Amino acid sequence: MSTADEIDLAFPENWHRRHLLDLESLSADEIQILLDTAQKLKELTGGCRNKLSLLAGKTLANLFFENSTRTRNSFSLAAKRLGADTVEFSSGGSSVAKGETFVDTAKTIEAMGVDWVCTRHVTPGTPHLLARELRCCVINAGDGPHEHPTQGLLDMLTIRQHRGRLDGLTVALVGDISHSRTARSNIWGLSKLGAHVIICGPPTLVSPRWQELGFEVAHNLDAILHRCDVLNLLRIQFERQKARPFPSVHEYAALYAMNGARMRRAKDDILIMAPGPINRGVEITPEVADGPHSVILEQVTNGIAVRMAALWLLSGAKDASNSTTPAEPIHYV
Repeated sequence: MSTADEIDLAFPENWHRRHLLDLESLSADEIQILLDTAQKLKELTGGCRNKLSLLAGKTLANLFFENSTRTRNSFSLAAKRLGADTVEFSSGGSSVAKGETFVDTAKTIEAMGVDWVCTRHVTPGTPHLLARELRCCVINAGDGPHEHPTQGLLDMLTIRQHRGRLDGLTVALVGDISHSRTARSNIWGLSKLGAHVIICGPPTLVSPRWQELGFEVAHNLDAILHRCDVLNLLRIQFERQKARPFPSVHEYAALYAMNGARMRRAKDDILIMAPGPINRGVEITPEVADGPHSVILEQVTNGIAVRMAALWLLSGAKDASNSTTPAEPIHYV
């Protein structure tokens, strides 16, 4: 395995953050640093397959209080690709079930000598709380419907690899916006880098406040389809909904699913994305999910690249003023 000196990987002088909590608070330059570093590490690891020793001797703890397949495994692989160790936490068999608080659990894991805590929790703002309570780096792997910053970054990296840029592109986020942390991270990240974002879905799943914030809102996919360079199809999150937001899944699919007929009306070079897991026949049909315009599996690979970048950058940050996070309110639309 190679060290940073051996592979000539210079740490960016203007990166000072020790936590990755959201994309809303990041500057465009900081997002570019994350994307550039992810691209470089992807190349250095042979497409995220080979190992480097950049983080040898360090340990990542995955502190997940919600189910996860892609994100948890992606963070673990990212750490291991850079030579770090991992600790896997499962809330079901932990002392949380005995009454231990979330913060006490995190402090206990930190006391074992971990360098990063990567956390997923149903409550918005949970990673921000940990960033104030812990000395190690904190990474948000999804806090309720608030944000999922590494998902937003990997989506942007995938688009940039295919289009060479984000500035000037039209990207539509289609589906369950109300409950989607992925949507929020994409909205903030894409808009900061100059993309035009269209937020599309049923009125029951798209807040009108997005329009008040200056974003384009649409409720008719067919009306905007010809303008889109990228479609990011978001899963309907039935598990987060208290009431069914539309009469039937069949009706939703008829109005918003990306299918063969809609593909024939779209741009010839349109990119089809989905953060996963995908519901075939609901948000997307099999012919589109498995078709030549789909980059869904590339997104998965790029997730490792983005998470390698986040781990390396956060661990190397020198500015101690970012070791804690201001007690700002967490809000989402």
